[in-house]
Amino acid sequence: MASVFNIPVKTIQGESIDLNQYAGKVLLIVNVASKCGLTPQYEGLEKLYQDKKAQGLEILGFPANNFLAQEPGSDDEIQQFCSLTYDVKFPLFSKISVAGEDKHPLYQTLIQAIPERTGEGPWWKDLVDYGLTPNPKPEVLWNFEKFLINKQGEVVGRFAPDITADDPRLLDAIEAELIK
Repeated sequence: MASVFNIPVKTIQGESIDLNQYAGKVLLIVNVASKCGLTPQYEGLEKLYQDKKAQGLEILGFPANNFLAQEPGSDDEIQQFCSLTYDVKFPLFSKISVAGEDKHPLYQTLIQAIPERTGEGPWWKDLVDYGLTPNPKPEVLWNFEKFLINKQGEVVGRFAPDITADDPRLLDAIEAELIK
């Protein structure tokens, strides 16, 4: 299984890093957006981060503008919005593409590792009912899809956008990785 640790990314401040600085931690990678109906999930993600950070969980937010232009801002605007609106302390990264031909290598790796989402409930139907065309599997469905990474950098879980940070399926998967 491929590790995400050797994939270069940029922090929201523009610093180039490899995710290997998170080796030994459990990661929850989330594609985030500021103007989405799911944007209030920032609050739950931050609570989860505060509750589990000391146990070794890192939540990594990757802003993406792939879905109805729901993340139109610059990195500075995104960081300011997250800080002022949701008091986000978990690491945020520079805006990337999570779908399409310009998909970032991180998301190519995540999707290839686990092509199926857990918990795809009514969200897909809701998008269709709104007249939208969701991405087909295995692509990222929408904003706030979540990928769980173990301490070795391997993708071990994938959760649909409507799985919130307090969903027992997500919490149980995180706990299982933290105790390993």
